[in-house]
Amino acid sequence: MRFGGVMEQTTNEMETRTLGGGGPDVSTFGLGTMTFGVETDQAGAFEQLDRFVERGGTFVDTADVYGDGESERIIGRWLAARNTHDRIVLSTKGRFAAPDGAAGASRDGIERSAAASLQRLGVDAIDVYFVHGWDQDTPVDETLDVLTGLVRAGQIRHVGWSNVTGWQLQLIVSTARLGGFVVPVALQPQYNLLDRGSEWELIPCCLEEQLGVTPWSPLGGGWLTGKYRRVERPSGATRLGDDPNRGVEAYDVRNNDRTWRILDVVQAIADRHGRPMSHVALAWLASRPSVMSVLLGARTTQQLTENLAAANLVLDDGDLDELTRVSAPGLPPYPYGMVEEFCDVPHWRSLGTRSEG
Repeated sequence: MRFGGVMEQTTNEMETRTLGGGGPDVSTFGLGTMTFGVETDQAGAFEQLDRFVERGGTFVDTADVYGDGESERIIGRWLAARNTHDRIVLSTKGRFAAPDGAAGASRDGIERSAAASLQRLGVDAIDVYFVHGWDQDTPVDETLDVLTGLVRAGQIRHVGWSNVTGWQLQLIVSTARLGGFVVPVALQPQYNLLDRGSEWELIPCCLEEQLGVTPWSPLGGGWLTGKYRRVERPSGATRLGDDPNRGVEAYDVRNNDRTWRILDVVQAIADRHGRPMSHVALAWLASRPSVMSVLLGARTTQQLTENLAAANLVLDDGDLDELTRVSAPGLPPYPYGMVEEFCDVPHWRSLGTRSEG
């Protein structure tokens, strides 16, 4: 059992796990809503939310910058229309330039961002409030102090961080513990078979400090669905078809031998199970130490439904080892390679050896 994980099963076959030390119970798959109000209109978003709940999902994640606040507004309208507040664990994020002009992780920035999110969502409290990224201009204790005040005021229940480095995360947690501030229960990083950089420092830190991980981009921007080809640049109504240079998942960045080796193994395992490649990639990620809820983002309800069907796929140890080995990112010689030599165990195998019951 993972630390703190209750591993309960819902009536719709969606496992739940406890998010970090003392955090809320969340469904193994969460619903990411970055497309709401941008690529998915309100009717489509309502349909996705309904389907997600029908399949046993409980964890809905958004941010103040998604659709310039429209994602939060759509979720707020859905919560009011369906009266589902008590069935949903709701998270949002603040840090970057929001619709109300608030930015940064300063006292003023967080207070304004959180207040605006509460208004758009139409709720009295946010279950998990993530700081969306590191703010080099604000001392960590200032950010933690304002978050602690919001928890004590009942406006947020738990806190988390997203998009930070290992030393930044450890500084956040250590400052919180030593200063008597609210301690984060979750980290939200990019994490998938194609990008395992979080395993160098972030995941071990989460295991040591008992933070639950809620990965974004679990399918690598669509790469792990098998939709892209080695010799054919993407086109049409896909993320890379619209923009081949899109962020960390850009076609020219990921179109390399390592990617295709990983995809070949994913395809082979998918064929053995009679499943789509996406199910294999999601099942591997859901099995990783400290991962509590994998965020699924979709343009359409059909895409979401297909991915939710991965909830009942359990890969055996042979499948997991094969996927983990082929996707191993390799380690810089120093200090990681040297530490691995001292431990006499591959770095990826050492994950999960601490803080598990």
